Amino acid sequence: MRNRPIPGSSGLVRAMTLLGDPVLHAPCEPVTDFGPELARLVEDMFATMYAANGVGLAANQVGVGLRVFVYDCPDDEEVRHLGHVVNPRLVEADGDVVRGPEGCLSLPGLEAPTPRFDRAVVEGVDLDGAPVRVEGTGFFARCLQHEADHLEGGVYADHVTGWRRSRLLRAVRKQPWGGGVSVLEG
Repeated sequence: MRNRPIPGSSGLVRAMTLLGDPVLHAPCEPVTDFGPELARLVEDMFATMYAANGVGLAANQVGVGLRVFVYDCPDDEEVRHLGHVVNPRLVEADGDVVRGPEGCLSLPGLEAPTPRFDRAVVEGVDLDGAPVRVEGTGFFARCLQHEADHLEGGVYADHVTGWRRSRLLRAVRKQPWGGGVSVLEG
């Protein structure tokens, strides 16, 4: 028997912010109001993430410049990690650096080999302001680093270098949404 509703089950799917939108490329503000609007945002973020078949979503990806992300992501052992973090800080990222395929709901249809640490720890709070510490390895560590980057105004493409970056930039320009995007070329 469930005691809690499924995350996102009462949420509304919001429009996805795409690469080049200013809110995606600016550091997000800390959450100071822990009321019903924050709960609605988190619920909507889960609904949006699930509708887009994602494993993580930051608030600025739905046009809200606040420090919040949600996740429903497996690690390399297929253990499911489900939750949200408000005002997260990436406090540890260590271990081996693994270059693996990475995509983003704000760069739909694209992915590139992106280097990430194999272990990550994020600290923050939940909807009620209670402390949260989330530790991940493997693919889940990649997810935590990816979402933490978003809240600092970054995207995975910022970590792609050399010929891989050139190839990704060409692919962005070919997308219907990417013709005017120049944010990665700086």
